[in-house]
Amino acid sequence: MALQKEEVTSIVGKFGKNGKDTGASEVQAALLTRRISQLTEHCKQFKKDKSSQRGLLILVGKRRRLLKYMQRTDLEKYRSLIKELGLRK
Repeated sequence: MALQKEEVTSIVGKFGKNGKDTGASEVQAALLTRRISQLTEHCKQFKKDKSSQRGLLILVGKRRRLLKYMQRTDLEKYRSLIKELGLRK
């Protein structure tokens, strides 16, 4: 269920300050969102895979904490990231 290297580099290039900026909150949230969407599709197909469902819940919690941190520190970046990732309507 890991992301492909090309996907990671494109996400880092899109949301990071440079090509190696994997530690930025925006990049981490975008990578988590991509992994969550992949795991969601997997869990729809394999409903009895409880370990993947647990992993999905863990990733959602990590993303929620990261977004809460972003909301506290830089509200404008948070709002633009939410809009770009399409998380809330």
